[in-house]
Amino acid sequence: MATLAQKKETTKEIVEVLKSTEAVYLTEYNGMTVAQVNNLRREFKKDGITYRVFKNTLVKRAMDEVGGYEEIYSHLENQTAYAFVSGDPAKPAKILKNFLKDNKKPHFKAAFIEGVVYKENDLEALSSMKSKEEVIGDIIGLLMAPITNVVGALQAQGSNIVGAVKTIADKEEN
Repeated sequence: MATLAQKKETTKEIVEVLKSTEAVYLTEYNGMTVAQVNNLRREFKKDGITYRVFKNTLVKRAMDEVGGYEEIYSHLENQTAYAFVSGDPAKPAKILKNFLKDNKKPHFKAAFIEGVVYKENDLEALSSMKSKEEVIGDIIGLLMAPITNVVGALQAQGSNIVGAVKTIADKEEN
């Protein structure tokens, strides 16, 4: 059993992690083998996602200290592993969805992203979300399309005008 000092230290660690994350995913790992948990942890780690098991009471204390997590408290039950995300908030959903193709566990419980709770039936929608980079790329593509069309049209018109002027100039020389 952990001492009070150890619990305080763990709570402090969770607070620091929560302060630097954009999203928290909760999974119930009951029934998973150690090998499965380690494989999933490895998959998360490849993308810079921390996947850890903490006591729910300690996570709740840390969330209380940070503030704003009240909506997810009802999901802090049973054997819960937490994925803390600093980058693309949809990435854990994609990893979980892929992992669940070959494994029946873990059970996705919820995700807390920018103050919104996504429940277990939202995993599919979360996994299909685009990353910030993809959305920015789409926006830039949309913004560039009209400019490219205008430049293309001007170049086409310009070449016609230049061609016409050259033809007129050639005729005058003859």
